[in-house]
This record gives sequence, structure tokens and C-alpha cells, in this order.
Amino acid sequence: MNTPVEGFSKLSKSEKINWIAEHYTKNPIASKKLLEQYWNEDPKVQKVHDEFIENTLSNYYLPFAVAPNFLLNGKFYAIPMVIEESSVVAAASNAAKFWLNRGGFKSEIVGTEKVGQVHFMFHGDTGKLPSFFQQLKPKLINSVSAITKNMEKRGGGINNIELRSLDDKLKGYHQLHCTFETLDAMGANFINSCLEQFAKTLKSEAKTYSAFTPEESELEVVMSILSNYVPQCLVKAEVSCPVSDLDQAGIPGKEFAEKIVRAVEIAKVEPHRAVTHNKGIMNGVDAVVLATGNDFRAIEAGVHAYAAKDGHYSSLTHAKIEDGIFSFWIELPLALGTVGGLTSLHPMVKLALEILGEPTAKELMQVVAVAGLAQNFAALRSLVTTGIQKGHMKMHLMNMLNQMGATESEKQQLVQYFKDHTVTNASVKEALEKIQSQ
Repeated sequence: MNTPVEGFSKLSKSEKINWIAEHYTKNPIASKKLLEQYWNEDPKVQKVHDEFIENTLSNYYLPFAVAPNFLLNGKFYAIPMVIEESSVVAAASNAAKFWLNRGGFKSEIVGTEKVGQVHFMFHGDTGKLPSFFQQLKPKLINSVSAITKNMEKRGGGINNIELRSLDDKLKGYHQLHCTFETLDAMGANFINSCLEQFAKTLKSEAKTYSAFTPEESELEVVMSILSNYVPQCLVKAEVSCPVSDLDQAGIPGKEFAEKIVRAVEIAKVEPHRAVTHNKGIMNGVDAVVLATGNDFRAIEAGVHAYAAKDGHYSSLTHAKIEDGIFSFWIELPLALGTVGGLTSLHPMVKLALEILGEPTAKELMQVVAVAGLAQNFAALRSLVTTGIQKGHMKMHLMNMLNQMGATESEKQQLVQYFKDHTVTNASVKEALEKIQSQ
């Protein structure tokens, strides 16, 4: 029977499991066994996992894979990917192989600037704010010197602080718009610590600013928080080759290139298509972000905001044919880190970064962008030629067979059979039943 509980967080792990199993599952004994089955055998490793979040009961596993043969800026990579969707890793690998002998992938960092804001309300004479801010700015920077000291030694820190007024959109609303360089750290804790100190300094300085009336000196700080929209923390990745190198089975290279360009153009003007188009890109992006212990929710939010930066939601990738050369590229805002967070705590994250050659944050940005570009190329290649389902459903075949309880022998027979037959749920069920009846 479902029921509320007092002090759940104070219960031991076993007590939490007993309570949830007995009150929220149909078979408490089986549920307890399942939760314990996914614990790590090494108690020390499990303790590390338990302390990542709160109220931990068990571990939730996702497959950890690699997509090999990526040639990026002249260097080979096997890219770690964590994802539950079949065909994604295969598609990335196929795209890597396709471009391997066509010059590989090229990538460059456009910018690495990150953003945080102090949001405050000021209902007095806004004409006084610029002079107040001119005096305030050096005090803001000085107030966080203890926080920024180590970051500055490594070459990072505060880039700039601006006073912005959005009074025309929300009466009385203003902000300190702050930009930062956080190097190999994603930087959330660093940025938020700076912002919260900025907020304290803002309030205290307002109280003593002689030009403010008593009401104006009591400005209200609403919140201080980093932004996951980082349009100046940008990476570009691209591939290109002569259209004559793009010949596909039965399709001349020029025709194939034109089909890709048209598919991208459709995603630029039709939001229904753009969302699915970009979702495929994020299959690759998120899989690498997860594997390397970064925040895929933040990346998703920032990337989709960037896709709508021109006033409508559009394609993240671009394609053109110019002077007989086909070019396909992507620009993504990616605030990533290779130090801090889970990067030194999660054993699989540490391994993923080792596989990537212990990349800097800039190098990881480039790898992630390339994974997204490869994923999109693979999807478009299927869409404009054989269709998306042919390859996807064959990759999904094993999931179907596992759901239907097929034996290893039956799986082997059916994998062979469906090399030449269309995979659907009904056709797989029918073929399995036929084998079982014999």
C-alpha cells in the first residue's frame, strides 16, 4: 500500500529498500533481490556510487560502448558512448568509417566563454544605475579574489561583468551579466560561488551609495546562477570532399550530395523536422557527454536554445556544394569539463577519458561535436537512400528477440534469416514461432 514516510533520508540503505519494496512493489522479495543484484560487487566502489546522489537504492546500468575509427584533426579516436538506443553506436561507427578515407573530420574551438547572472529588481531612478555600477565593478572583482585566485593562476577567471537592464520586458528587472573562463573545469561551482558573492557585494554597496534614496538602496536580489546557454562557448566540426567521392550504391555522388543538402534545408525551415533532425545529433552528443561524466541536461538545454537563436527552431547542421566540393558542418555550444565533478570519482568516466587520451575540455568539445555531426550524417545518409528503418530495425532485432524469450540458438538462426528479410515486430514473432514449432 502506498504511504508517506517521515525521515526517509535518515534510514539505512537496507531500510530504504525494504520500505520501497514493501509499500510500492507487487512482489517485495523479488524487488529487493533485483535492487541488490545491481550493486557493485566491490563495497568501496558501491559506496562511491551511493554518494553521488541522495536516497540511493541501487545502480541503473546503461551500455558503455565505443565507436572506433574516428579521424579528427589527424588523430585517431575510439569514442566512448553511453546510450540505450540500438543503432546509434553502429551509425556513428559507419560514419567514421565513411569519412576515414575522405579526409576525416576537422574541428576548431570558436570560443570558451561561460555565463552567469545576478538577477535583481530596482524600482528607483534607473539613470543612477550606470554611475553606481562604475563604482561597484572593481569592488565586485575584488570581493571574489579568494575564489578566483587558483583559477587565475591557471589562466582562467572572470572575463567581464556588465550591467544590463531589462526593465522594458519586466518592470524593475536588471542583472549583472558575468562571463568567465573556467579552462578544463565545467565551472558550475566556481561560477555560482562568484555570483553569490557578487550578490552580497551588490546589496551591501547599494545600502551605502549616496545617490540612492532609502528605497533605492534596498534593491532586491532575486537569484544568482550560472546560465546553461553559452553561445560564446562554441565548437565547430566539419567534413568535406569532392562530390565525385560520394558515389553510393546506385546513386552518383552529385545526386547524393544534393539530397543531403536538401534534407538539411528542410530541417532549417520546418520545425517538426528540425526537432527530430537535432534529436539525432544529440544521440551522438549525449552519449559521449554521459560517458565522460558531464551534464547532458545542461548540454541539451543550451544546444536547443542555440538552435532557436535566430527566432525559430532550426537545424544545427549545415551543408553546401561549392565548386564541386561537398561540405557538411555543425556549430554547437558545449560547456564541458574534464576535471572536477564525476571525472575523478566515477571509474567508468575515468576510463572513458583515458580512452580519449586524457583530453582537455577544448579537445573534448571537439570530440563531442564530431560525434553529433557523424550521427547526423549517418541518419541523413539512410533517410535519403534506403530509409531509416532498414538499418535501425535490424539493430533492434536483438532487443525484440530478448523480449520474446528466444534461446541463443534461435537468435543465431533469426539473425541469419533477417539479413534478407524485413524486420518488424510481427515478422520476428512469426519467424520465432515457426522455429519453435519445428
